[in-house]
Amino acid sequence: MGAFGDAGAVTTNDDQIARCVKTLRNYGSSKKYINPLLGINSRLDELQAIFLNLKLKHLDSDNTNRRHLAKRYLCEITNPKVKLPFYDGTKNHVFHLFVVLVDNREAFMSHLKSKGVETMIHYPVAPHHQEALKMYSHLHLPITSRIHSEAVSLPISPVLTDEELNIIIDHINSY
Repeated sequence: MGAFGDAGAVTTNDDQIARCVKTLRNYGSSKKYINPLLGINSRLDELQAIFLNLKLKHLDSDNTNRRHLAKRYLCEITNPKVKLPFYDGTKNHVFHLFVVLVDNREAFMSHLKSKGVETMIHYPVAPHHQEALKMYSHLHLPITSRIHSEAVSLPISPVLTDEELNIIIDHINSY
């Protein structure tokens, strides 16, 4: 749904404390998706609540739009190099992200970027490889590791038009 900005304050003249607080307030991360500490994300203030309350009126229609876009991806992406997610067709899923698996994701992402289609890698480091969860680093989880090396998030936003989606799907299928 999204809101604007963050709030709160901590003051210190100690650089080490400042770095630690910044890390803790951002999921324990000083570098995106790398978590050496167990942190939190708690940033809702009154102004954020006002914005979210206004956006809440559109939540059902936004979720319906996301499902529509996801169903189009699922039906129209025919490239066998792209592994699509499972979706049972119910309203249990709102597709905040639409993640596909691709063997050579760097080439796939480069292809799409050259066509003007932005993609992302959400959560590129498997949880058991995070510093904050190093007590699990000894685990051999080949499926988890493979997923984290192949996952690519495609554009999916309630404001994405069918025409824009046509273009994205064409570029995915031409890869």
